[in-house]
Amino acid sequence: MPPPGPPSRSAALLLAVVGGLLTCLAFPDPGIWPLAPVGIALLVLALRRDSARWGALVGLVWGLAFFLPLITWADDAVGPVPWVALSTAEAGAVAALGAAWAWARRGDAVWRSGGLQLLVFPVLWVASEEVRSAWPFGGFPWGRLAFSQAASPLVAFASWGGVPLVSLLTAALGVLLALAVLWVRRRALVRAIAAVGTLALVPLVGSQVPLDARAEAGTLRVGAVQGDVPATGLEAFGRPRQVLDNHVAGTRALLDAVAPGELDVVLWPENGTDIDPQVDPGAAADIDAAARALEAPVLVGAVEYPDTGGRYNVSLLWQPGQGVVDRYAKQHPAPFAEYIPLRAWVRPFSSAVDLVRNDMLPGTEVGVVDVAVPRLGRTVPVADVICFEVAYDALVRDAVRAGGEVLVVPTNNASFGLSDEAVQQLAMSRLRAVEHGRATVQVSTVGVSAVIGPDGVVQQRTGLFTAEQMVADLPLRTSRTLATRLDGWPARVLLVLAAATVVTGAAGARRVRRTERTPVL
Repeated sequence: MPPPGPPSRSAALLLAVVGGLLTCLAFPDPGIWPLAPVGIALLVLALRRDSARWGALVGLVWGLAFFLPLITWADDAVGPVPWVALSTAEAGAVAALGAAWAWARRGDAVWRSGGLQLLVFPVLWVASEEVRSAWPFGGFPWGRLAFSQAASPLVAFASWGGVPLVSLLTAALGVLLALAVLWVRRRALVRAIAAVGTLALVPLVGSQVPLDARAEAGTLRVGAVQGDVPATGLEAFGRPRQVLDNHVAGTRALLDAVAPGELDVVLWPENGTDIDPQVDPGAAADIDAAARALEAPVLVGAVEYPDTGGRYNVSLLWQPGQGVVDRYAKQHPAPFAEYIPLRAWVRPFSSAVDLVRNDMLPGTEVGVVDVAVPRLGRTVPVADVICFEVAYDALVRDAVRAGGEVLVVPTNNASFGLSDEAVQQLAMSRLRAVEHGRATVQVSTVGVSAVIGPDGVVQQRTGLFTAEQMVADLPLRTSRTLATRLDGWPARVLLVLAAATVVTGAAGARRVRRTERTPVL
Protein backbone atom coordinates (compact mmCIF):
# COMPACT_ATOMS: atom_id res chain seq x y z
CA MET A 1 0.00 0.00 0.00
CA PRO A 2 1.48 3.42 -0.92
CA PRO A 3 2.07 5.85 1.90
CA PRO A 4 -0.55 8.51 2.62
CA GLY A 5 -0.19 11.66 0.56
CA PRO A 6 1.59 14.72 1.92
CA PRO A 7 -0.32 17.11 4.17
CA SER A 8 -1.97 20.12 2.64
CA ARG A 9 0.17 23.22 2.43
CA SER A 10 -1.61 24.91 5.32
CA ALA A 11 -1.35 21.74 7.43
CA ALA A 12 2.35 21.44 6.60
CA LEU A 13 3.01 24.99 7.76
CA LEU A 14 1.08 24.31 10.95
CA LEU A 15 3.14 21.17 11.55
CA ALA A 16 6.29 23.24 11.05
CA VAL A 17 5.22 25.87 13.58
CA VAL A 18 4.23 23.30 16.21
CA GLY A 19 7.40 21.27 15.56
CA GLY A 20 9.64 24.29 16.05
CA LEU A 21 7.89 25.29 19.27
CA LEU A 22 8.01 21.76 20.71
CA THR A 23 11.72 21.47 19.91
CA CYS A 24 12.32 24.76 21.70
CA LEU A 25 10.65 23.31 24.81
CA ALA A 26 13.20 20.49 24.75
CA PHE A 27 15.88 23.04 25.69
CA PRO A 28 16.23 24.49 29.17
CA ASP A 29 13.97 25.78 30.50
CA PRO A 30 11.78 23.71 30.73
CA GLY A 31 14.15 21.20 29.13
CA ILE A 32 11.65 18.45 28.25
CA TRP A 33 14.22 16.54 26.19
CA PRO A 34 11.86 13.93 24.58
CA LEU A 35 10.17 16.78 22.72
CA ALA A 36 13.22 17.25 20.48
CA PRO A 37 12.55 14.07 18.43
CA VAL A 38 8.84 14.94 18.39
CA GLY A 39 9.61 18.37 16.93
CA ILE A 40 11.88 16.82 14.30
CA ALA A 41 9.20 14.26 13.42
CA LEU A 42 6.71 17.05 12.75
CA LEU A 43 9.26 18.79 10.53
CA VAL A 44 9.86 15.58 8.56
CA LEU A 45 6.11 15.08 8.08
CA ALA A 46 5.76 18.69 6.96
CA LEU A 47 8.51 18.19 4.36
CA ARG A 48 6.81 15.42 2.40
CA ARG A 49 6.17 17.44 -0.77
CA ASP A 50 8.66 16.87 -3.59
CA SER A 51 9.66 20.52 -4.01
CA ALA A 52 12.91 22.16 -2.95
CA ARG A 53 11.35 25.62 -2.83
CA TRP A 54 8.47 24.40 -0.70
CA GLY A 55 10.91 22.53 1.53
CA ALA A 56 12.88 25.73 2.03
CA LEU A 57 9.73 27.60 3.07
CA VAL A 58 8.69 24.88 5.52
CA GLY A 59 12.20 24.80 6.97
CA LEU A 60 12.21 28.56 7.38
CA VAL A 61 8.88 28.52 9.22
CA TRP A 62 10.06 25.70 11.50
CA GLY A 63 13.31 27.56 12.13
CA LEU A 64 11.58 30.82 13.06
CA ALA A 65 9.19 29.00 15.40
CA PHE A 66 12.22 27.40 17.05
CA PHE A 67 14.85 30.13 17.20
CA LEU A 68 12.71 33.17 18.03
CA PRO A 69 11.59 31.80 21.42
CA LEU A 70 14.87 29.97 22.05
CA ILE A 71 17.06 33.08 21.98
CA THR A 72 14.73 35.73 23.38
CA TRP A 73 17.70 36.59 25.60
CA ALA A 74 19.22 38.31 22.55
CA ASP A 75 16.35 40.78 22.74
CA ASP A 76 17.14 41.34 26.43
CA ALA A 77 20.79 41.98 25.63
CA VAL A 78 20.81 43.99 22.39
CA GLY A 79 17.22 44.67 21.36
CA PRO A 80 14.55 43.34 18.99
CA VAL A 81 16.22 44.02 15.64
CA PRO A 82 19.39 41.95 16.33
CA TRP A 83 17.27 39.24 17.97
CA VAL A 84 14.99 38.89 14.93
CA ALA A 85 17.93 39.17 12.52
CA LEU A 86 19.88 36.43 14.28
CA SER A 87 16.83 34.18 14.54
CA THR A 88 16.10 34.63 10.85
CA ALA A 89 19.69 33.89 9.88
CA GLU A 90 19.65 30.70 11.93
CA ALA A 91 16.26 29.73 10.49
CA GLY A 92 17.85 30.12 7.07
CA ALA A 93 20.00 27.08 7.83
CA VAL A 94 16.86 25.02 8.41
CA ALA A 95 15.45 26.40 5.16
CA ALA A 96 18.56 25.18 3.36
CA LEU A 97 18.06 21.80 5.05
CA GLY A 98 14.49 21.64 3.74
CA ALA A 99 15.67 22.25 0.18
CA ALA A 100 18.58 19.81 0.53
CA TRP A 101 16.23 17.12 1.85
CA ALA A 102 13.95 17.56 -1.16
CA TRP A 103 16.92 16.96 -3.45
CA ALA A 104 18.55 14.16 -1.46
CA ARG A 105 15.41 12.05 -1.20
CA ARG A 106 15.15 12.00 -5.00
CA GLY A 107 18.10 9.61 -5.17
CA ASP A 108 17.10 6.29 -6.77
CA ALA A 109 17.70 4.27 -3.61
CA VAL A 110 16.71 6.90 -1.05
CA TRP A 111 13.14 7.58 -2.16
CA ARG A 112 12.33 3.86 -2.06
CA SER A 113 13.90 3.09 1.34
CA GLY A 114 12.74 4.18 4.76
CA GLY A 115 16.00 2.84 6.16
CA LEU A 116 18.09 5.12 3.96
CA GLN A 117 15.86 8.09 4.73
CA LEU A 118 16.35 7.30 8.40
CA LEU A 119 20.06 7.84 7.79
CA VAL A 120 20.03 10.63 5.20
CA PHE A 121 17.83 13.17 6.97
CA PRO A 122 19.88 13.10 10.22
CA VAL A 123 23.10 13.42 8.20
CA LEU A 124 21.70 16.49 6.46
CA TRP A 125 20.52 17.88 9.80
CA VAL A 126 23.95 17.59 11.38
CA ALA A 127 25.54 19.09 8.28
CA SER A 128 23.25 22.11 8.56
CA GLU A 129 24.23 22.47 12.22
CA GLU A 130 27.90 22.31 11.33
CA VAL A 131 27.56 24.94 8.60
CA ARG A 132 25.71 27.44 10.77
CA SER A 133 28.18 26.77 13.60
CA ALA A 134 31.02 28.00 11.39
CA TRP A 135 29.50 30.55 9.01
CA PRO A 136 29.06 33.48 8.77
CA PHE A 137 31.42 35.40 11.07
CA GLY A 138 32.56 32.21 12.78
CA GLY A 139 29.03 30.85 13.16
CA PHE A 140 26.53 30.52 15.98
CA PRO A 141 26.07 26.96 17.33
CA TRP A 142 23.19 27.75 19.69
CA GLY A 143 20.22 25.43 19.30
CA ARG A 144 22.06 22.30 18.15
CA LEU A 145 19.86 19.32 18.97
CA ALA A 146 22.53 17.75 21.16
CA PHE A 147 22.32 20.69 23.56
CA SER A 148 18.73 19.70 24.38
CA GLN A 149 19.87 16.26 25.54
CA ALA A 150 22.07 17.12 28.55
CA ALA A 151 19.61 15.40 30.90
CA SER A 152 18.80 12.60 28.46
CA PRO A 153 20.33 9.11 28.26
CA LEU A 154 21.50 10.13 24.78
CA VAL A 155 24.09 12.45 26.33
CA ALA A 156 26.31 9.45 27.03
CA PHE A 157 26.90 9.04 23.29
CA ALA A 158 28.75 12.39 23.38
CA SER A 159 31.72 10.46 24.77
CA TRP A 160 31.76 8.41 21.53
CA GLY A 161 31.19 11.03 18.82
CA GLY A 162 30.67 14.37 20.48
CA VAL A 163 27.91 16.83 19.66
CA PRO A 164 27.50 15.61 16.05
CA LEU A 165 26.66 12.07 17.15
CA VAL A 166 24.12 13.17 19.78
CA SER A 167 22.43 15.49 17.29
CA LEU A 168 22.46 12.70 14.69
CA LEU A 169 20.77 10.24 17.04
CA THR A 170 18.19 12.80 18.19
CA ALA A 171 17.27 13.62 14.60
CA ALA A 172 17.17 9.91 13.71
CA LEU A 173 14.68 9.28 16.50
CA GLY A 174 12.56 12.05 15.03
CA VAL A 175 12.61 10.45 11.57
CA LEU A 176 11.81 7.07 13.11
CA LEU A 177 8.82 8.59 14.90
CA ALA A 178 7.60 10.11 11.62
CA LEU A 179 7.95 6.72 9.91
CA ALA A 180 6.02 5.08 12.74
CA VAL A 181 3.15 7.54 12.24
CA LEU A 182 3.02 6.79 8.51
CA TRP A 183 3.21 3.04 9.07
CA VAL A 184 0.31 3.22 11.51
CA ARG A 185 -1.71 5.12 8.90
CA ARG A 186 -0.81 2.42 6.35
CA ARG A 187 -1.76 -0.28 8.88
CA ALA A 188 1.78 -1.64 8.69
CA LEU A 189 1.59 -2.41 12.38
CA VAL A 190 4.60 -4.70 12.57
CA ARG A 191 6.86 -1.97 11.20
CA ALA A 192 5.23 0.61 13.46
CA ILE A 193 5.76 -1.55 16.54
CA ALA A 194 9.39 -2.15 15.53
CA ALA A 195 9.89 1.60 15.14
CA VAL A 196 8.40 2.32 18.57
CA GLY A 197 10.60 -0.38 20.09
CA THR A 198 13.68 1.19 18.56
CA LEU A 199 12.61 4.58 19.89
CA ALA A 200 12.74 3.10 23.38
CA LEU A 201 15.87 1.01 22.74
CA VAL A 202 18.25 3.82 21.75
CA PRO A 203 17.87 5.79 25.02
CA LEU A 204 18.09 2.49 26.92
CA VAL A 205 21.42 1.74 25.26
CA GLY A 206 22.57 5.26 26.10
CA SER A 207 21.77 4.71 29.76
CA GLN A 208 24.12 1.72 29.74
CA VAL A 209 27.11 3.51 28.19
CA PRO A 210 29.79 3.61 30.91
CA LEU A 211 30.93 7.09 31.91
CA ASP A 212 34.03 7.03 34.08
CA ALA A 213 34.03 9.86 36.63
CA ARG A 214 36.94 8.63 38.76
CA ALA A 215 40.04 10.68 39.43
CA GLU A 216 43.07 9.51 37.43
CA ALA A 217 45.67 12.04 38.57
CA GLY A 218 44.50 13.23 41.96
CA THR A 219 41.97 15.94 42.69
CA LEU A 220 41.92 19.71 42.39
CA ARG A 221 40.22 21.58 45.21
CA VAL A 222 38.62 24.71 43.85
CA GLY A 223 36.58 27.59 45.13
CA ALA A 224 34.22 29.31 42.66
CA VAL A 225 32.96 32.83 43.26
CA GLN A 226 29.71 34.22 41.86
CA GLY A 227 29.90 37.81 43.03
CA ASP A 228 26.75 39.27 41.41
CA VAL A 229 26.47 42.73 39.82
CA PRO A 230 24.76 45.91 41.03
CA ALA A 231 22.17 46.04 38.22
CA THR A 232 20.92 44.09 35.22
CA GLY A 233 21.32 44.54 31.49
CA LEU A 234 23.43 47.39 30.19
CA GLU A 235 23.67 48.87 33.70
CA ALA A 236 25.32 45.76 35.17
CA PHE A 237 28.78 47.33 35.03
CA GLY A 238 27.65 50.93 35.49
CA ARG A 239 29.26 51.42 38.90
CA PRO A 240 33.06 51.36 38.64
CA ARG A 241 34.80 48.84 40.96
CA GLN A 242 31.52 47.42 42.26
CA VAL A 243 31.83 44.13 40.37
CA LEU A 244 35.47 43.80 41.45
CA ASP A 245 34.53 44.53 45.05
CA ASN A 246 31.75 41.93 44.93
CA HIS A 247 34.13 39.22 43.75
CA VAL A 248 36.82 40.17 46.24
CA ALA A 249 34.19 39.92 48.99
CA GLY A 250 33.01 36.58 47.63
CA THR A 251 36.58 35.29 47.61
CA ARG A 252 37.07 36.24 51.24
CA ALA A 253 33.72 34.61 52.06
CA LEU A 254 35.24 31.28 51.02
CA LEU A 255 37.10 31.41 54.32
CA ASP A 256 33.81 30.51 55.98
CA ALA A 257 34.07 27.11 54.30
CA VAL A 258 37.81 26.44 54.08
CA ALA A 259 40.98 27.36 55.95
CA PRO A 260 43.79 29.33 54.27
CA GLY A 261 45.85 27.07 52.04
CA GLU A 262 43.15 24.42 51.56
CA LEU A 263 42.17 25.55 48.06
CA ASP A 264 44.34 24.88 45.03
CA VAL A 265 42.77 27.65 42.95
CA VAL A 266 39.90 30.13 43.14
CA LEU A 267 37.79 30.59 40.01
CA TRP A 268 36.25 33.93 39.06
CA PRO A 269 33.82 34.43 36.18
CA GLU A 270 34.31 36.28 32.93
CA ASN A 271 34.47 40.01 33.75
CA GLY A 272 34.86 39.17 37.44
CA THR A 273 36.73 42.46 37.67
CA ASP A 274 35.55 45.53 35.82
CA ILE A 275 39.03 47.10 36.15
CA ASP A 276 42.19 45.63 34.66
CA PRO A 277 44.48 44.79 37.62
CA GLN A 278 47.48 44.81 35.31
CA VAL A 279 47.25 48.58 34.95
CA ASP A 280 45.32 49.66 38.06
CA PRO A 281 47.36 49.37 41.29
CA GLY A 282 44.26 49.51 43.49
CA ALA A 283 42.58 46.62 41.70
CA ALA A 284 45.84 44.66 41.81
CA ALA A 285 46.16 45.24 45.56
CA ASP A 286 42.59 44.10 46.25
CA ILE A 287 42.94 40.91 44.22
CA ASP A 288 46.34 40.12 45.69
CA ALA A 289 45.09 40.67 49.26
CA ALA A 290 42.21 38.25 48.65
CA ALA A 291 44.57 35.69 47.10
CA ARG A 292 46.94 36.04 50.07
CA ALA A 293 44.07 35.56 52.51
CA LEU A 294 43.13 32.28 50.82
CA GLU A 295 46.76 31.36 50.13
CA ALA A 296 45.66 30.31 46.68
CA PRO A 297 45.96 31.63 43.12
CA VAL A 298 42.88 33.25 41.58
CA LEU A 299 41.79 32.81 37.95
CA VAL A 300 40.49 36.32 37.29
CA GLY A 301 38.18 37.27 34.42
CA ALA A 302 39.20 40.68 33.09
CA VAL A 303 39.49 42.85 29.98
CA GLU A 304 42.83 44.04 28.61
CA TYR A 305 43.29 47.17 26.49
CA PRO A 306 46.52 46.91 24.47
CA ASP A 307 48.27 50.07 23.34
CA THR A 308 47.67 49.09 19.72
CA GLY A 309 43.90 49.39 20.18
CA GLY A 310 41.02 46.99 20.65
CA ARG A 311 40.59 44.82 23.72
CA TYR A 312 41.01 41.23 24.87
CA ASN A 313 38.67 39.16 27.03
CA VAL A 314 41.07 37.29 29.30
CA SER A 315 41.43 34.85 32.16
CA LEU A 316 44.42 35.90 34.27
CA LEU A 317 46.00 33.46 36.72
CA TRP A 318 46.93 35.66 39.68
CA GLN A 319 49.50 34.17 42.04
CA PRO A 320 49.52 35.79 45.50
CA GLY A 321 52.57 38.01 45.90
CA GLN A 322 53.50 37.66 42.21
CA GLY A 323 50.60 38.85 40.10
CA VAL A 324 49.76 37.40 36.69
CA VAL A 325 51.68 34.19 35.94
CA ASP A 326 49.57 32.81 33.09
CA ARG A 327 46.86 34.06 30.78
CA TYR A 328 44.25 32.95 28.26
CA ALA A 329 42.57 35.32 25.79
CA LYS A 330 39.19 34.45 24.33
CA GLN A 331 39.69 33.16 20.79
CA HIS A 332 36.15 33.59 19.49
CA PRO A 333 34.64 37.00 20.35
CA ALA A 334 30.91 37.14 19.65
CA PRO A 335 30.13 39.05 16.44
CA PHE A 336 27.69 41.96 16.83
CA ALA A 337 28.10 41.75 20.61
CA GLU A 338 31.84 41.92 21.39
CA TYR A 339 32.87 43.25 18.00
CA ILE A 340 30.88 44.67 15.08
CA PRO A 341 31.53 43.32 11.58
CA LEU A 342 30.39 45.57 8.74
CA ARG A 343 29.72 48.36 11.21
CA ALA A 344 28.79 50.99 8.60
CA TRP A 345 26.34 48.61 6.90
CA VAL A 346 24.69 47.46 10.14
CA ARG A 347 24.25 50.86 11.84
CA PRO A 348 21.20 51.92 9.77
CA PHE A 349 19.32 48.85 11.03
CA SER A 350 20.22 49.18 14.72
CA SER A 351 21.93 51.91 16.70
CA ALA A 352 22.88 49.23 19.24
CA VAL A 353 26.09 48.69 17.28
CA ASP A 354 27.39 51.95 18.74
CA LEU A 355 27.25 50.43 22.21
CA VAL A 356 30.35 48.46 21.20
CA ARG A 357 32.85 51.28 20.73
CA ASN A 358 35.99 49.18 21.09
CA ASP A 359 36.03 45.91 19.15
CA MET A 360 37.27 42.80 20.91
CA LEU A 361 40.30 41.07 19.43
CA PRO A 362 40.63 37.27 19.12
CA GLY A 363 43.25 35.48 21.17
CA THR A 364 45.63 33.15 19.37
CA GLU A 365 46.57 30.55 22.02
CA VAL A 366 44.72 27.35 22.93
CA GLY A 367 42.69 27.66 26.12
CA VAL A 368 44.96 26.08 28.72
CA VAL A 369 46.09 27.73 31.96
CA ASP A 370 48.77 26.00 34.01
CA VAL A 371 48.06 26.04 37.75
CA ALA A 372 50.91 25.10 40.09
CA VAL A 373 49.57 22.82 42.83
CA PRO A 374 52.19 22.27 45.57
CA ARG A 375 49.97 19.70 47.27
CA LEU A 376 50.26 17.50 44.17
CA GLY A 377 53.86 18.44 43.50
CA ARG A 378 53.09 19.40 39.91
CA THR A 379 51.37 21.81 37.57
CA VAL A 380 47.78 21.06 36.57
CA PRO A 381 46.71 22.15 33.08
CA VAL A 382 43.21 23.66 33.26
CA ALA A 383 41.16 23.80 30.04
CA ASP A 384 39.62 27.28 29.88
CA VAL A 385 36.90 28.39 27.44
CA ILE A 386 35.22 31.74 28.00
CA CYS A 387 31.44 32.14 27.83
CA PHE A 388 29.98 31.29 24.39
CA GLU A 389 33.17 29.43 23.46
CA VAL A 390 31.70 26.39 25.22
CA ALA A 391 29.32 26.06 22.24
CA TYR A 392 32.18 25.59 19.74
CA ASP A 393 33.41 22.01 19.43
CA ALA A 394 36.96 22.73 18.34
CA LEU A 395 37.75 25.29 21.05
CA VAL A 396 36.81 22.92 23.87
CA ARG A 397 38.35 19.88 22.20
CA ASP A 398 41.65 21.65 21.50
CA ALA A 399 41.94 22.70 25.14
CA VAL A 400 41.44 19.13 26.35
CA ARG A 401 43.77 17.68 23.71
CA ALA A 402 46.40 20.22 24.81
CA GLY A 403 46.38 18.59 28.25
CA GLY A 404 43.44 20.09 30.16
CA GLU A 405 42.60 17.82 33.09
CA VAL A 406 39.51 19.78 34.16
CA LEU A 407 37.33 22.24 32.23
CA VAL A 408 36.45 25.75 33.40
CA VAL A 409 33.80 27.89 31.71
CA PRO A 410 33.96 31.45 33.08
CA THR A 411 30.97 33.42 31.82
CA ASN A 412 29.10 36.68 32.32
CA ASN A 413 25.32 36.34 32.00
CA ALA A 414 24.47 39.75 33.45
CA SER A 415 23.21 41.15 30.14
CA PHE A 416 20.57 38.46 29.71
CA GLY A 417 18.38 39.18 32.72
CA LEU A 418 16.23 36.35 34.02
CA SER A 419 16.11 34.63 30.61
CA ASP A 420 17.02 31.00 29.90
CA GLU A 421 20.43 31.87 28.45
CA ALA A 422 22.34 30.78 31.56
CA VAL A 423 20.65 27.38 31.85
CA GLN A 424 21.01 26.79 28.12
CA GLN A 425 24.72 27.42 28.54
CA LEU A 426 24.80 25.08 31.54
CA ALA A 427 23.38 22.32 29.33
CA MET A 428 26.29 22.85 26.94
CA SER A 429 28.78 22.62 29.80
CA ARG A 430 27.19 19.36 30.94
CA LEU A 431 27.49 17.89 27.46
CA ARG A 432 31.14 18.98 27.20
CA ALA A 433 31.88 17.27 30.52
CA VAL A 434 30.62 13.97 29.11
CA GLU A 435 32.12 14.49 25.66
CA HIS A 436 35.64 14.82 27.04
CA GLY A 437 35.34 13.04 30.40
CA ARG A 438 36.32 16.14 32.38
CA ALA A 439 34.95 17.62 35.58
CA THR A 440 33.62 21.04 34.64
CA VAL A 441 32.93 24.27 36.50
CA GLN A 442 30.73 26.92 34.94
CA VAL A 443 31.25 30.08 36.95
CA SER A 444 29.16 33.17 36.22
CA THR A 445 29.02 36.73 37.51
CA VAL A 446 25.31 36.36 38.26
CA GLY A 447 24.52 32.67 37.72
CA VAL A 448 23.82 30.03 36.84
CA SER A 449 27.13 28.64 38.14
CA ALA A 450 27.60 24.92 38.63
CA VAL A 451 30.00 22.08 39.40
CA ILE A 452 29.57 19.19 36.97
CA GLY A 453 31.09 15.71 37.20
CA PRO A 454 32.83 14.02 34.24
CA ASP A 455 29.58 12.05 33.81
CA GLY A 456 27.56 15.24 33.27
CA VAL A 457 25.85 15.17 36.66
CA VAL A 458 25.34 18.60 38.23
CA GLN A 459 26.76 18.35 41.75
CA GLN A 460 26.29 21.96 42.84
CA ARG A 461 24.35 24.83 41.32
CA THR A 462 23.68 28.46 42.19
CA GLY A 463 20.69 30.70 41.52
CA LEU A 464 20.37 33.73 39.27
CA PHE A 465 21.44 37.20 40.43
CA THR A 466 22.73 35.98 43.77
CA ALA A 467 26.10 36.21 45.50
CA GLU A 468 27.22 32.65 46.18
CA GLN A 469 30.33 30.52 46.49
CA MET A 470 31.04 26.87 45.79
CA VAL A 471 33.83 24.59 47.00
CA ALA A 472 34.49 21.31 45.20
CA ASP A 473 37.07 18.58 44.81
CA LEU A 474 37.37 17.98 41.09
CA PRO A 475 38.69 14.64 39.81
CA LEU A 476 41.67 15.22 37.54
CA ARG A 477 41.58 13.07 34.42
CA THR A 478 44.19 12.54 31.73
CA SER A 479 42.63 9.81 29.55
CA ARG A 480 40.84 10.78 26.36
CA THR A 481 37.37 9.72 25.38
CA LEU A 482 36.77 8.33 21.91
CA ALA A 483 35.19 11.67 20.94
CA THR A 484 38.33 13.54 21.99
CA ARG A 485 40.58 11.14 20.12
CA LEU A 486 38.49 11.35 16.94
CA ASP A 487 39.07 15.11 16.87
CA GLY A 488 36.72 16.73 14.31
CA TRP A 489 36.43 13.73 11.99
CA PRO A 490 32.81 12.76 12.77
CA ALA A 491 31.62 16.19 11.60
CA ARG A 492 33.85 16.13 8.52
CA VAL A 493 32.60 12.71 7.47
CA LEU A 494 28.97 13.74 7.93
CA LEU A 495 29.51 16.89 5.85
CA VAL A 496 30.93 14.81 3.00
CA LEU A 497 28.05 12.32 3.23
CA ALA A 498 25.52 15.17 3.22
CA ALA A 499 27.03 16.68 0.07
CA ALA A 500 27.13 13.28 -1.60
CA THR A 501 23.46 12.55 -0.89
CA VAL A 502 22.35 15.89 -2.32
CA VAL A 503 24.46 15.45 -5.47
CA THR A 504 23.29 11.88 -6.06
CA GLY A 505 19.72 12.93 -5.37
CA ALA A 506 19.96 15.66 -7.99
CA ALA A 507 21.34 13.11 -10.44
CA GLY A 508 18.51 10.72 -9.60
CA ALA A 509 15.96 13.43 -10.30
CA ARG A 510 17.18 13.54 -13.90
CA ARG A 511 16.52 9.82 -14.39
CA VAL A 512 13.17 9.41 -12.64
CA ARG A 513 10.21 11.69 -13.23
CA ARG A 514 8.53 13.22 -10.22
CA THR A 515 5.24 11.47 -11.05
CA GLU A 516 7.02 8.10 -10.97
CA ARG A 517 8.44 8.60 -7.48
CA THR A 518 6.44 7.48 -4.45
CA PRO A 519 8.74 8.22 -1.52
CA VAL A 520 8.36 6.32 1.74
CA LEU A 521 8.38 9.68 3.52
